[in-house]
Amino acid sequence: MANTSAEDTDPADGHSAIEHDVVIVGAGFAGLYAAKQLGRSGVDVLLLDQNNYHQFQPLLYQAATAQIAISTVARPLRGILHRQREHVTIRTARVASVDAAAKTVTTDDGLTYRGRILVLATGSEPNFFDTPGARELAYPLYSVDDATSLSSAMLGALERAAATRDAAERRGTFAVVVVGAGPNGVETAGAIAENIKFVVSEYYSDEFAAAQCEVHLVDMVDTVLPPFSKRSQKYTRRSLEELGVRIHLGRAVSSVSTSGVALEDGTELPAAIVIWTAGLKASGLLEPAGLTTGRGGRVDVEPDLTAPGLPGVYVLGDAANITDAKGRALPQLGSVAKQSGTWAADNICADLQGRARKPFRFRDMGVMAMVGRGHAIAEMGPRRFQIQGMLAFLAWLGVHLVLLSGWSQRAAALVSWFRDYLTRRRTQVVVHQPDEYARARRQGPTEPAATPTTESTTSTTTGPGGATPGERSQS
Repeated sequence: MANTSAEDTDPADGHSAIEHDVVIVGAGFAGLYAAKQLGRSGVDVLLLDQNNYHQFQPLLYQAATAQIAISTVARPLRGILHRQREHVTIRTARVASVDAAAKTVTTDDGLTYRGRILVLATGSEPNFFDTPGARELAYPLYSVDDATSLSSAMLGALERAAATRDAAERRGTFAVVVVGAGPNGVETAGAIAENIKFVVSEYYSDEFAAAQCEVHLVDMVDTVLPPFSKRSQKYTRRSLEELGVRIHLGRAVSSVSTSGVALEDGTELPAAIVIWTAGLKASGLLEPAGLTTGRGGRVDVEPDLTAPGLPGVYVLGDAANITDAKGRALPQLGSVAKQSGTWAADNICADLQGRARKPFRFRDMGVMAMVGRGHAIAEMGPRRFQIQGMLAFLAWLGVHLVLLSGWSQRAAALVSWFRDYLTRRRTQVVVHQPDEYARARRQGPTEPAATPTTESTTSTTTGPGGATPGERSQS
């Protein structure tokens, strides 16, 4: 289908609306793969996102811990969709409002877009569960902005700790608390602990790393990696403890302050940096759009991925509660987002051609998580074939390498991993946000800039509940 965008007057407000066959909100896994598939089919598509790039969320924690460069996890949308440019129009703008019934989207620059079909892949945002101080003081890790903020803050906090002269004050001056023991939290805690063990000791001193640097992992549940098998959980906990991570399970965080976190049992954990990976909720655009939301603020979609009562509106990825062929709820994973995007594109083509839609069928690829160099776990396929240790570590690297978007990103990641895992050097140690660095260096944890969204339209991210091979969710 040729590009048929045009302007039409919206009878409700008298403003002109720019028309497209399909309007997609959000360029995470779901929105991007829907746009790519539709572009290949010749459908006129408008893709809206507040960023001009697609972020590979599963590796954000490695960008935050200076293992890979930001350019490895962020690739321009126009570069990804270059071959579909004749049919896919990309607009960088923040969405101000959505009217699902009218299939219109209004951006903060005042423009309104209408589609014959509307696709909402708006992702999710951190859920702080109304924990006092968490939104203001903790660092989420679900976007490129999050990764650069956290990286800069940790570098500032390290410098502050290294400058502490009073021997009585030195203990734990660079303490990091990671809240949330799902894959995102486990991988982040492991990467930071590994940096302390191998990199901080090299760049500063063994004494500094041993006496002043600590990593804590906290969760209200009583195990790490809840969706995994008990065998994988046991291996992961043992590997984290061998790296020096102090694990506090079965205790919720009651508050976050400039001095650290307080747990519900009264335990105080001093911290220079608090990282929040404990939960997600759906984008705030959905309910005001006129959609009925359910668990997690997400839309309980029909088997064909449309919103109930709105056959021309698709809700995908982290914005949706999706079930499999047996009616079981699927987790908020990258694989679910990608597969739902491609499947929705096929159903949209059926809509435009007058054919019947098909119910979504999910292909379960399994789950995996990295703990540290030479240590990972993988449970492959629907039967969850389990591997651990070096074999799982190599499998994790291989899967992520394949899933990265673009040959230059893959080459950069491969070079970085060879250097990182064979040496004690980090060439990616760069201060991306000087203000964040200065605040952390001056006085430890302070209020970060307004919490960035995970996806361009609102936010997105990974939940604490598991990861597919090489992916955590980004819709």
